[in-house]
Amino acid sequence: MIESPEEEARAWLQTLLQTMGMTARVELVQPPATCHDPQQQWLEIKDDDTRTHELLLERDGEVLDALQYLLNATMHQLDDRKQMYTIELGGVRSRRQEELATMAREAAEKVRTTSQEFIFSGNLNAAERRQIHLLLSNEADLDTFSRGKEPDRRLVVRLKDGSHSGDGEP
Repeated sequence: MIESPEEEARAWLQTLLQTMGMTARVELVQPPATCHDPQQQWLEIKDDDTRTHELLLERDGEVLDALQYLLNATMHQLDDRKQMYTIELGGVRSRRQEELATMAREAAEKVRTTSQEFIFSGNLNAAERRQIHLLLSNEADLDTFSRGKEPDRRLVVRLKDGSHSGDGEP
């Protein structure tokens, strides 16, 4: 029986965690309402062991980010759909989604108020930049794009050509 790509991703992550000596379960869950990416699938690591949380979330979640990167890179080799996966643990991704939505709204307001481009600081990884791109993609008066190369790549928000703020300034 052929598994769905989502089940294959879940099983891959479950096996990796077991190989790392963790007893965590991995479940396919619904993305939070703040996730506006229809191609995004969420996998949640369920484990009450605080050592699992400490290991995966140390150094601002670098290990969790690395697992997510490996999962996506591996699944992209196996599945032509290029499905994107987010790995949730203890609500950290959901909370970050809310933070990104707030940051996107604030950047949009600042751009509209000042008519100047807004450049996000360097603390956004590629997945987070993509989320903000998606969050602002339906804003008819705004453009978003990334500038620079890693590790100095920055997300930029600006008015679209021909757009101006409501105060009459270009």
